[in-house]
Amino acid sequence: EVQLVESGGGLVQPGGSLRLSCAASGFSFGSSDMSWVRQAPGEDPDWISAIRSGGVVKFYDNSVKGRFTISRDNAKKTVYLQMNSLKSEDTAVYYCNARATILTPLKYDYWGQGTQVTVSS
Repeated sequence: EVQLVESGGGLVQPGGSLRLSCAASGFSFGSSDMSWVRQAPGEDPDWISAIRSGGVVKFYDNSVKGRFTISRDNAKKTVYLQMNSLKSEDTAVYYCNARATILTPLKYDYWGQGTQVTVSS
């Protein structure tokens, strides 16, 4: 019933841009904090961005700050990640996450299947 479906990944050259989308269903999206998490092969997951349910408070890891922008459209139940000035080190699987609050996964902790982003020339 609960679904998070990422899309928009692919192969892009360094300096290029991609826009990831995560479509949600089966839970109260408008009351949920949303995040993007990425994981490169052999590396720990990196919590790169988050947006609170109200859409005002946002978080960016220093590795993506100034290049990536998180946003949400509650009417469409979708969260986005606009990625600009992409670097080879951005190559990873990007996952969408939903929680009642980003501070704890105790109430619920939903994950999508991920979308592959590859930055290479």
